[in-house]
Amino acid sequence: MEANTSSYKIILGSSSTARRKILAEMGYQFTTMTADIDEKSIRKETPEELVMALAEAKADAIISKLQTTNSQEAVDESTILIAADTAEAILKRLPVDDHRKDAEPTLLITSDQVVVYEGVIREKPSNKEEARKFLKDYSGKHAATVGSVLVTNLKTRFRKGGWDRVEIYFNEIPDQIIEKLIDEGVTLNVAGGLIIEHPLILPLVKQVVGTTDSVMGLPKALTENLLKQAV
Repeated sequence: MEANTSSYKIILGSSSTARRKILAEMGYQFTTMTADIDEKSIRKETPEELVMALAEAKADAIISKLQTTNSQEAVDESTILIAADTAEAILKRLPVDDHRKDAEPTLLITSDQVVVYEGVIREKPSNKEEARKFLKDYSGKHAATVGSVLVTNLKTRFRKGGWDRVEIYFNEIPDQIIEKLIDEGVTLNVAGGLIIEHPLILPLVKQVVGTTDSVMGLPKALTENLLKQAV
C-alpha cells in the first residue's frame, strides 16, 4: 500500500510482528515502543473490560517512559496515544504545554487482545501443555477474539477507545498439526494460543465472522476511525 502522508507521526506501542504488519499494510510509517506491565495483575469481569484495562495500562506505562525520557522526540513532539481506554491520570502529569506548541502531533498506538472460549477468557498460554489444551478445545468448535484500541491526543487531550469481537469456527484440527504448532512455540506468544494466519491452521478455519486483521491483533477499521477522530 502507498505510504500514508498524514500530518502526524506514529509510534506503535507493541512488539507484535502481526500488529506491525497490519499497520504497515494500512500505509503508515511508524516507530515502535513497548510497555512493561504485569498483565496478570489486572483482572476484570468481562473480556471487553479486560482488554480495555490492559491497553490502558500499556498506554500509561509508555506515557511514563515518554515523560522520563530525555529523548528530543519525546520532549518536543506532541503525542496521540492509542490504547484500550483512558490514560487521564498520567496525561495530567505530562508536560502538555510543550505538546500543544507543536504543529505536528505524534500517534502512539497500543492495544490488547484475549480469546473467549465457552464463556471463559483466555490469555497467552502459560506453557506448552496449556497451549495444547487450548488448540484441542478449538477442534471442530468455535472461539472468539476480543481486541481493544484507544487513542489519546496529548496535544488536545482528546482520547477515544473501542473494542472489536470476531467469531472463529474451526474444522477438526488433527493432533499432528497441534503437535507441530506446539513444537514451533508460536502458540505461546498469542492470546488463547490462537493464530489463524499460520499456514497449518488457516486451511482448518471454517468461517470467520469479522475481520482477520482483528483476529491478528489490530482491527484496521477501528484503528483508522479512532485516528481520524483524534487529529
